[in-house]
Amino acid sequence: MDQLAEAAGGRLEKQFMKVIELKASVTASNDREAEKLRRQMKQKGVLLINLMSSPGSGKTTLLSRTITDMKDIGIAVLEADIDSAVDAERIEALGARAVQVHTDGMCHMDAGMTQRGLSEMNFEGIDLAFLENIGNLICPAEYDTGAGKNVMILSVPEGDDKPLKYPLMFQQSDALVISKTDALPWFTFDTEKCIKRAKMLNPAIEIFPVSAKTGEGMDAWENWLRKQIADWRK
Repeated sequence: MDQLAEAAGGRLEKQFMKVIELKASVTASNDREAEKLRRQMKQKGVLLINLMSSPGSGKTTLLSRTITDMKDIGIAVLEADIDSAVDAERIEALGARAVQVHTDGMCHMDAGMTQRGLSEMNFEGIDLAFLENIGNLICPAEYDTGAGKNVMILSVPEGDDKPLKYPLMFQQSDALVISKTDALPWFTFDTEKCIKRAKMLNPAIEIFPVSAKTGEGMDAWENWLRKQIADWRK
């Protein structure tokens, strides 16, 4: 009898058990917030670019050179870090607007976090805003931040095999900046092989080999940014 009762109880428990797919629920909610944020930025006439990379790839260096070169464009930066305000201070020293957000250990920015950070931003006279996302090649690719464009940076010292190891990051990006090309003589990095691998994952991805240190390739990158701003405002 005890065995029968136990079996019946097990069937009853299974009948009323609920399975909740948390990731699907969370990402669906985030996607709705992201679309809302994109509409808001469209109304402001400000293009938001989600800039992603691993730590040390040169995000802040690229931004600094871009801000210095594009003086005629109003640029703001939302700096996302687990801690510190070093990068935001560096950006502000160049005369651009910057807001620092701390993610309290989170390894990515989502739409809600981006919205809260941007709510502290003064967009008067701003044409282009960068979200400098948390440094890694996994989590940031999984969450829509509400940006109009996604850009990733891959530095020469990291190696040309990263498209094989982190395919989603390349698939989700509208443009790839291959940074630190001035270091090519000292590292085994096959630029053509890297481009081929990235294009296999995402045929539409735009690719810009650059050196923010020497200025090589910066014109092509900055001309692409100008075109994206113009297209966003149409």
